[in-house]
Amino acid sequence: VPDGRRLEGKAAVVAFWEQWFAANPDARFEAEDVIVAGDRCTVRWIYRKTRDGQPWHLRGVDVLTVRDGKLAAKLAYVKG
Repeated sequence: VPDGRRLEGKAAVVAFWEQWFAANPDARFEAEDVIVAGDRCTVRWIYRKTRDGQPWHLRGVDVLTVRDGKLAAKLAYVKG
């Protein structure tokens, strides 16, 4: 999907990540860099897992918006 998929509401987000981590039990996300400016946060990350029996990784960036101390929006971009 060129513009990604939109999830709205805590229940939808929690359900997505529960299913995703159940399907990817060895997945690890590591923050490589975090930049905070006002109500925005940018996190450069690396995602690691085993694929076809071999170590594999993917890099990406999340752009987060925080309101009243809670995550209000998250845009995720991957390299490649």
